[in-house]
Amino acid sequence: MTEATATRQQYPNTKQVTIFYQIAMPQPVSHLFEVTLQISNWQAPILDLKMPVWTPGSYLVREYAKHLQDFVAEDSSSKKSLSSCKVSKNHWQVKTDSFSEITVRYRIFANELTVRTNHLDATHGYFNGAALFLFIPGWEKRSVKVKIVPPRSDWQVTTTLPTVAGEENTFEAKDFDTLVDSPFEIGKHKIYDFEALGKPHQLAIWGEGNAKAEQIIKDTKRIIQTEAELYEGLPYERYLFLLHLSGSGYGGLEHKDSCSLNYPRFGFRAKEQYNRFMQLVAHEFFHLWNVKRIRPKALEEFDYERENYTTFLWFCEGTTSYYDILIPLRAGIYNRKTFLENLSKDITRYLNIPGRKVQPLGESSFDAWIKLYRRDANSDNNQISYYLKGELVSLLLDLLIRVRHNNRRSLDDVMREMWQRFGKDEIGFTTEQLQEVIESIAESDLSDFFHRYIDTTEELPFDEYLEPFGLQLRSVMEDEPFPHLGMNVQSENGKEMIKFVEAESPAAKAGIDADDELLAINGIRVTSQQLNERLKDYQVGDNIHVTVFHKDELKTLPVTLAQSRPSRYEIVQIESASDAQQQNLSGWR
Repeated sequence: MTEATATRQQYPNTKQVTIFYQIAMPQPVSHLFEVTLQISNWQAPILDLKMPVWTPGSYLVREYAKHLQDFVAEDSSSKKSLSSCKVSKNHWQVKTDSFSEITVRYRIFANELTVRTNHLDATHGYFNGAALFLFIPGWEKRSVKVKIVPPRSDWQVTTTLPTVAGEENTFEAKDFDTLVDSPFEIGKHKIYDFEALGKPHQLAIWGEGNAKAEQIIKDTKRIIQTEAELYEGLPYERYLFLLHLSGSGYGGLEHKDSCSLNYPRFGFRAKEQYNRFMQLVAHEFFHLWNVKRIRPKALEEFDYERENYTTFLWFCEGTTSYYDILIPLRAGIYNRKTFLENLSKDITRYLNIPGRKVQPLGESSFDAWIKLYRRDANSDNNQISYYLKGELVSLLLDLLIRVRHNNRRSLDDVMREMWQRFGKDEIGFTTEQLQEVIESIAESDLSDFFHRYIDTTEELPFDEYLEPFGLQLRSVMEDEPFPHLGMNVQSENGKEMIKFVEAESPAAKAGIDADDELLAINGIRVTSQQLNERLKDYQVGDNIHVTVFHKDELKTLPVTLAQSRPSRYEIVQIESASDAQQQNLSGWR
């Protein structure tokens, strides 16, 4: 039992505690949000306050408390200062001195523009609840009010929280989970209202670029329609798409009735880049079912103070990644050719990551907290993304179900059943329950499938699953293949820096390390742009000498070049595909 829970039980007949936050930003260029927390009817001698260390949807302990400063507490009426101290990285205690009306003030530095952090400057303010609000342990289910004080009269406030009648820029969240799940955008962003399936939607765009709201809304409505058909309805009353146009950012974060999107400001004109944006929209919107409501048992209730371990992120994120490629096809945003090209690119990425032979998919999910978001120079050697491999395992499951039921069943039926059994009532599912649902739809025992492709590092048999659809995976070599060296090099500040060395490659066996500076091959200077062309002058098995600076020490190392590698992989149609194969392919959408 927590101290705060014990406190609640100690005062069963007292007035209900009320919690009110005010968020001001009087000097936006300082990047400081000023937070005032007012607590009424407090009865205990100690007030515990904590800040989340992570936010749902982004599985990394980000230590949001590192941005908190200037913490003070006082009696609300007399303004008497109250003694307070910090007892752990994200935990403050206030001695209330029997005062029941308490005001706490602190500031949050906000200068990181991502979908999971906070950003405040002269143009806008954006924040996520987990990165801004302290909470009272034991009172997370209590409703809270939030008042926003913009720095200027021409700044507007956009969020999905309901407004409080008669109180300007004041909103109410039914509990702390809802507060965390409701990002705020404050500024002069552009708002576009539209309707889809009889429900109100908004597109809010901050930043300048070449995004065309009319086209985005047109295609977003197609995505909404397509995904709603899959799940047989929309589980919200209104929805907000919040888009930040940035220099080079990319990302999305899902919420129950909104999503935050970050995309390069000039990434909307080229068709390939625009399609990638619509995949991002499809991905985050799909999450309002899968993850926000269809959740593993470990995420049924969030613990904001520590890692929430699960082996199911391959299904939460990977299956969603499979659908973010498939949904735009169904919605008519792109055609089957583009769909297969996108799958081919992801298979190419997968087959070029050595870590797929080291880390099983379930472990990738479990270790998200220490690996996926904490990449280093060796990451590609010892891990695989649960987004990427989860997408491809979901592809195989979809094809398996389709071929056994002549396209009359698919992974869609799995998602609908998971929605009916777990998502509608937000009941967390277990390993056994997920496998049972998939097996019931497939009408097959899939224990061997789950073991081989989720619990081990066995290679995914793409051709075996593609062949019934008249497709196969083809490796493509460069027009002029070059021997394999096994390292990636980038130019940085006039130096050619080795960023990655593949395990067991010729470079690795020679003793070349990531962070070495590449200087020359066989005594002649080489740059990252020239490297592959230079390698074309040699044959497999040739010995070359690579000169590097290794921790400021000049070294020339002998390297024996290995067999050439494919430059990419393509899903292509089998020549003379049978009628059955062609029928399967035409039904796969």
